Amino acid sequence: MRVISGKYKGKNLIGFDIDGTRPTMDRVKESLFGIIQNDVKNSIVLDLFAGSGSLGIEAISNGASEVYFVDNNIELINIIKKNTSGMNENIHIMKSDYKDALELIKNSNIKFDIIFLDPPYKLNLINDILEKIVEYNLLKENGIVVCEYENENIENNKLKLIKDKKYGSKKIKIFTL
Repeated sequence: MRVISGKYKGKNLIGFDIDGTRPTMDRVKESLFGIIQNDVKNSIVLDLFAGSGSLGIEAISNGASEVYFVDNNIELINIIKKNTSGMNENIHIMKSDYKDALELIKNSNIKFDIIFLDPPYKLNLINDILEKIVEYNLLKENGIVVCEYENENIENNKLKLIKDKKYGSKKIKIFTL
Protein backbone atom coordinates (compact mmCIF):
# COMPACT_ATOMS: atom_id res chain seq x y z
CA MET A 1 0.00 0.00 0.00
CA ARG A 2 1.30 3.44 -0.87
CA VAL A 3 0.39 7.10 -1.16
CA ILE A 4 -0.90 7.52 -4.72
CA SER A 5 -0.65 11.28 -5.31
CA GLY A 6 0.59 14.61 -4.01
CA LYS A 7 3.54 15.62 -1.88
CA TYR A 8 4.17 12.11 -0.46
CA LYS A 9 3.36 10.19 -3.65
CA GLY A 10 5.01 6.77 -3.62
CA LYS A 11 5.52 6.66 0.16
CA ASN A 12 5.01 3.10 1.35
CA LEU A 13 2.48 2.64 4.12
CA ILE A 14 2.47 -0.23 6.57
CA GLY A 15 -0.48 -1.81 8.35
CA PHE A 16 -2.61 -3.02 5.47
CA ASP A 17 -2.22 -6.62 6.66
CA ILE A 18 -3.25 -6.09 10.29
CA ASP A 19 -6.14 -8.31 11.36
CA GLY A 20 -9.39 -6.34 11.26
CA THR A 21 -8.23 -3.82 8.65
CA ARG A 22 -9.56 -3.51 5.16
CA PRO A 23 -7.52 -0.92 3.28
CA THR A 24 -9.09 1.16 0.54
CA MET A 25 -7.85 -0.23 -2.77
CA ASP A 26 -5.53 2.05 -4.76
CA ARG A 27 -7.95 2.38 -7.68
CA VAL A 28 -10.80 3.34 -5.33
CA LYS A 29 -8.57 5.82 -3.48
CA GLU A 30 -7.36 7.31 -6.76
CA SER A 31 -10.91 7.74 -8.05
CA LEU A 32 -12.12 9.12 -4.72
CA PHE A 33 -9.37 11.73 -4.53
CA GLY A 34 -10.05 12.65 -8.15
CA ILE A 35 -13.64 13.41 -7.12
CA ILE A 36 -12.78 15.42 -3.99
CA GLN A 37 -9.50 17.02 -5.17
CA ASN A 38 -10.94 20.55 -5.05
CA ASP A 39 -12.03 20.05 -1.43
CA VAL A 40 -8.71 18.81 -0.01
CA LYS A 41 -6.35 21.80 -0.22
CA ASN A 42 -6.09 23.57 3.17
CA SER A 43 -8.86 21.39 4.61
CA ILE A 44 -9.39 20.07 8.12
CA VAL A 45 -10.01 16.33 7.88
CA LEU A 46 -11.36 13.63 10.18
CA ASP A 47 -10.33 10.05 9.36
CA LEU A 48 -12.71 8.10 11.60
CA PHE A 49 -11.94 4.37 11.81
CA ALA A 50 -8.54 5.35 10.40
CA GLY A 51 -6.96 1.89 10.31
CA SER A 52 -3.48 2.44 8.89
CA GLY A 53 -4.31 6.09 8.20
CA SER A 54 -4.25 5.71 4.43
CA LEU A 55 -7.12 8.11 3.62
CA GLY A 56 -5.98 10.82 6.02
CA ILE A 57 -2.39 10.51 4.81
CA GLU A 58 -3.57 10.81 1.21
CA ALA A 59 -5.39 14.00 2.25
CA ILE A 60 -2.19 15.33 3.86
CA SER A 61 -0.25 14.48 0.72
CA ASN A 62 -2.77 16.46 -1.33
CA GLY A 63 -2.67 19.61 0.78
CA ALA A 64 -4.91 19.12 3.82
CA SER A 65 -3.72 21.46 6.57
CA GLU A 66 -4.87 19.39 9.54
CA VAL A 67 -5.91 15.74 9.97
CA TYR A 68 -7.45 13.94 12.93
CA PHE A 69 -6.94 10.16 12.90
CA VAL A 70 -9.23 8.13 15.16
CA ASP A 71 -9.04 4.39 15.81
CA ASN A 72 -9.62 2.29 18.91
CA ASN A 73 -6.93 -0.33 18.16
CA ILE A 74 -3.60 0.49 19.82
CA GLU A 75 -1.70 -1.52 17.20
CA LEU A 76 -3.22 0.63 14.46
CA ILE A 77 -2.53 3.83 16.41
CA ASN A 78 1.14 2.83 16.46
CA ILE A 79 0.98 2.10 12.71
CA ILE A 80 -0.50 5.57 12.05
CA LYS A 81 2.31 7.10 14.10
CA LYS A 82 4.88 5.24 11.99
CA ASN A 83 3.10 6.06 8.70
CA THR A 84 2.97 9.78 9.56
CA SER A 85 6.50 9.96 10.97
CA GLY A 86 8.46 12.79 9.39
CA MET A 87 5.38 14.64 8.17
CA ASN A 88 5.36 18.27 9.30
CA GLU A 89 1.61 18.82 8.91
CA ASN A 90 -0.75 19.32 11.83
CA ILE A 91 -1.58 15.71 12.74
CA HIS A 92 -3.70 14.54 15.69
CA ILE A 93 -3.88 10.83 16.52
CA MET A 94 -6.60 9.67 18.92
CA LYS A 95 -6.98 6.20 20.36
CA SER A 96 -10.68 6.21 21.02
CA ASP A 97 -14.00 4.59 20.36
CA TYR A 98 -15.76 6.56 17.62
CA LYS A 99 -18.61 7.64 19.93
CA ASP A 100 -16.24 9.08 22.51
CA ALA A 101 -14.14 10.72 19.79
CA LEU A 102 -17.18 12.42 18.23
CA GLU A 103 -18.27 13.65 21.66
CA LEU A 104 -14.79 15.02 22.40
CA ILE A 105 -14.62 16.71 19.00
CA LYS A 106 -18.05 18.27 19.54
CA ASN A 107 -17.01 19.57 22.96
CA SER A 108 -13.83 21.02 21.42
CA ASN A 109 -15.89 22.92 18.79
CA ILE A 110 -13.91 21.42 15.91
CA LYS A 111 -15.54 21.43 12.47
CA PHE A 112 -14.33 19.58 9.41
CA ASP A 113 -14.14 20.18 5.69
CA ILE A 114 -13.88 16.42 5.03
CA ILE A 115 -14.90 13.44 7.14
CA PHE A 116 -13.93 9.94 6.01
CA LEU A 117 -16.18 7.15 7.33
CA ASP A 118 -14.89 3.66 6.66
CA PRO A 119 -16.13 1.58 9.62
CA PRO A 120 -16.13 -2.23 9.74
CA TYR A 121 -18.75 -3.15 7.15
CA LYS A 122 -20.61 -5.73 9.24
CA LEU A 123 -21.43 -3.22 11.99
CA ASN A 124 -23.67 -0.98 9.83
CA LEU A 125 -22.70 2.18 11.71
CA ILE A 126 -22.73 4.82 8.98
CA ASN A 127 -26.34 6.01 9.37
CA ASP A 128 -25.90 6.48 13.13
CA ILE A 129 -22.61 8.33 12.61
CA LEU A 130 -24.14 10.60 9.96
CA GLU A 131 -26.88 11.48 12.48
CA LYS A 132 -24.22 12.37 15.07
CA ILE A 133 -22.27 14.47 12.56
CA VAL A 134 -25.39 16.53 11.88
CA GLU A 135 -26.53 16.64 15.52
CA TYR A 136 -23.07 17.70 16.75
CA ASN A 137 -22.64 20.20 13.88
CA LEU A 138 -19.23 18.75 12.92
CA LEU A 139 -19.24 19.82 9.25
CA LYS A 140 -18.23 23.23 8.01
CA GLU A 141 -20.43 24.90 5.42
CA ASN A 142 -19.79 23.04 2.13
CA GLY A 143 -18.02 20.27 4.07
CA ILE A 144 -18.32 16.69 2.83
CA VAL A 145 -18.66 13.24 4.36
CA VAL A 146 -17.17 10.36 2.39
CA CYS A 147 -18.68 6.96 3.26
CA GLU A 148 -17.08 3.70 2.14
CA TYR A 149 -19.23 0.60 2.59
CA GLU A 150 -20.47 -2.65 1.03
CA ASN A 151 -24.07 -3.61 1.76
CA GLU A 152 -25.34 -1.01 4.21
CA ASN A 153 -28.46 0.94 3.25
CA ILE A 154 -27.28 4.52 3.77
CA GLU A 155 -29.80 7.35 3.93
CA ASN A 156 -29.89 10.71 5.66
CA ASN A 157 -32.58 13.31 5.12
CA LYS A 158 -30.47 16.12 6.64
CA LEU A 159 -27.52 15.69 4.30
CA LYS A 160 -27.52 15.96 0.52
CA LEU A 161 -26.07 13.08 -1.53
CA ILE A 162 -23.69 14.53 -4.11
CA LYS A 163 -21.93 11.40 -5.40
CA ASP A 164 -22.71 7.69 -5.44
CA LYS A 165 -20.09 5.34 -6.96
CA LYS A 166 -19.56 1.60 -7.06
CA TYR A 167 -16.21 -0.20 -7.38
CA GLY A 168 -16.92 -3.93 -7.51
CA SER A 169 -18.35 -4.80 -4.08
CA LYS A 170 -17.17 -1.49 -2.56
CA LYS A 171 -19.38 1.57 -2.67
CA ILE A 172 -18.78 5.23 -1.91
CA LYS A 173 -21.34 7.89 -1.12
CA ILE A 174 -20.41 11.53 -0.60
CA PHE A 175 -22.74 13.83 1.32
CA THR A 176 -22.77 17.56 2.05
CA LEU A 177 -24.97 19.81 4.17
